[in-house]
Formats: sequence, C-alpha cells, structure tokens
Amino acid sequence: MNPNKNKNALGKLLQIVIYASLSVSLSGCIKDTSDLEVYFDEHRSKQARAIDPIPEIKPYLRYVYPGNEKDPFDVSMLAPSEVPIVDNGIKVDTTRVKEFLEGFPLDSLQMVGTVSKDSNLWALIKIPDGGVQSVKAGNYVGQNYGKIVSVSEAELGLIETVSNGLGGYKEQENRLLLDQ
Repeated sequence: MNPNKNKNALGKLLQIVIYASLSVSLSGCIKDTSDLEVYFDEHRSKQARAIDPIPEIKPYLRYVYPGNEKDPFDVSMLAPSEVPIVDNGIKVDTTRVKEFLEGFPLDSLQMVGTVSKDSNLWALIKIPDGGVQSVKAGNYVGQNYGKIVSVSEAELGLIETVSNGLGGYKEQENRLLLDQ
C-alpha cells in the first residue's frame, strides 16, 4: 500500500470530524428567542405589588436606677480587696515524696478486694488503666493528700486534706467502697 494514500485518507477523515463537531456545537446558537420574549412580556404586564412601609423605630428610653452610681464593669467589685485567711493549723507536708496512687483522682480508683498479709489487711485498688495496686493503713491515695486510716473487707477509710477556700486547709473524711 501507498503511505501517501493513507495520509490523505486520514487527513480527509480528520476534516470530516472537525466539520461535524463544529456544526453540532454551532447548532446551539439559534437566533429564535420567542419563548423568552413571551415570558418577559407576561411578567411585565403584571401589576406591581405595593411594598409595606418600613416600621417606625422606637427611641431608646434610658432608665437610671436610683442609688447605683457604681460601674457594673469595674473588676474590683468582683473580688474583695482583702480576703481573710483562715488558718486552723492544718498543714500539708510538701516535702514528702508522693506515692503512686496520689497521681489519680479518687473517683477514678476502685477498691476491688482485700488481702491479709502479716496480720495486716491490705486493700487492692484498681487504677484507670486496669492495673491493681495494694495499699494499707498509712498509705496515701488521691490528689487531695488522702491518708488511709482504716482498711476493712468492705471499704477503705481515709482523711483528705483539702483547701478551705480561705487560704488554709481542712480535713474531711472520705471512703472508697468495695466495687461489687
């Protein structure tokens, strides 16, 4: 076969494809817009609606409360200038090395059982990650300096040292019950 003949046939085919695509794309450009004119004529012939008037804005009437000359946004009104410190003699030993269970809030710890060892009753405490620690009277648990004062089969008794809100500390009793 002649290679020049194939080139000519391919060129003619390409021309036909280009002319066909141009004629198809240009067929969308029709000059007939009669349906659009009918739509606009129909809407232009309708009567326009009346627009409601803008409502009247009522003026702001300032009311002055008698006897209140203080600025409500003054920060000094929120806190008294002098806070009485109530120190009832309870101190926290900050030099003591904290025990492992003092790193957890008391409500995240669970008492899961007891073990008797050397005539002492030890409580088994489950920590949030699932591990179990053993403690006895005299150990500390929780983040409020909770010292264990008693261990029984059903509960762990402790005394926590918490802030009294006035710059000092107070002691409060708490319990950790056996988780059933």
